[in-house]
Amino acid sequence: MLLRRSVPALAGVLALALVAGFALDPFARSQQPATTDDEPTPPPAASDLAALEQAYKAEPEDKKRIRLVQQMAGKPGGSDALARVVSGDPSDDVALAAAYILRRAAMGKVVGLLDGRLANGKREPAARERMLREIERHQVFAAGQSLPHFLRDAPPPFTVKGASRRNVRVLAFGDFGDGSARQTKMAEAMARFHAKTPFDFAVTLGDNFYPTGMASPADPRWHRDFERLYEPMHIRFYPSLGNHDWLMADSPVAEILYSEKSKIWQMPADRYTFIAGPVQFFAIDTNLVTRAQLEWLERELGRSKARWKIVYAHHPIYSYGWHGDDAGLRDNLLPVLRGRANIYLAGHDHDLQHIAPEDGVHFVVAGGGGAAPRPITAGPRSLYAGSKNGFAVIEATRSALTVMLVDESLETVHQFAIRE
Repeated sequence: MLLRRSVPALAGVLALALVAGFALDPFARSQQPATTDDEPTPPPAASDLAALEQAYKAEPEDKKRIRLVQQMAGKPGGSDALARVVSGDPSDDVALAAAYILRRAAMGKVVGLLDGRLANGKREPAARERMLREIERHQVFAAGQSLPHFLRDAPPPFTVKGASRRNVRVLAFGDFGDGSARQTKMAEAMARFHAKTPFDFAVTLGDNFYPTGMASPADPRWHRDFERLYEPMHIRFYPSLGNHDWLMADSPVAEILYSEKSKIWQMPADRYTFIAGPVQFFAIDTNLVTRAQLEWLERELGRSKARWKIVYAHHPIYSYGWHGDDAGLRDNLLPVLRGRANIYLAGHDHDLQHIAPEDGVHFVVAGGGGAAPRPITAGPRSLYAGSKNGFAVIEATRSALTVMLVDESLETVHQFAIRE
């Protein structure tokens, strides 16, 4: 991870402490639920705890001490060393980083016990659902979030108002809300496209607000970084959450609750599904891929009667961009999508990509919504790879599902169609 953006008051580096905790269960996405991808590469790992503590005591800079504290997790005696940091470090930021790691480790043990209990006993569906909710509750708490279950629990599938029953056109983009001139330029490009070829609605692919999400539903950046730029299109947005949207503990809740204040921002939960014309969309939260979420997605995909099914989230399963493939999603999410979904749509990498399908699932990355593009090199399965700002346009009829990747000059740089 290379430095691309300063994070105020150590917030981003402090949140990185979440990475260093122990694994919660095999379904958590690589056990990195709330990390920022804009931080410097961490220092090489020390060979033992004694060397780490010696380096920690000699380091005057808070950010570098946090990096060293992160490496203490999981080492023999690491918990005691972290406890000493919490009680003795002169910086509250460093002490909190150590505390977060200790919390994650403690909750990881609890989740492991509960997960084992779930696996070893037979239960009625309602009892199993209760255990899944409680395991997920502990995972969310371990990740430093204040997201209650009633805001994670998906509502029943709903139908988007105003969309034709026969066809639909959708705008999709991620990685945008940084208040930059690039974001403004991209929003203007989307509006120009919409003026000529109107969208029915939009979906976001996470990292809606940099650098650390939203503080509350009343955060002034809602106007600056969202309403001011996208309201002129007069369409509704159905968002998903990215890793930057998880950095502040209250941000996921703020983004969900803002739906009650906005006419265009509509996010009923951190996972949900809706129908528009011949397509059913499934928004999921890949910051923490729990067993509860995967079972919900598998169940809803199985129930769907829609001609086309699109699952969208922040983190790609496959990518030739900055972050590369995600092994956790490949092993846990992809099996749910195979043979069920037509497209998995993601952001996270600041580029535009189409990767060859696998078991009927096409992989699209549209992370060029406004943040600075990053270098990308096409790989063996690349059908398109471009380091540029842009967005995806999805057009669906009963007979075809078409995706266009459009750059900031409104040039369609890539297009493909899935036919009945």
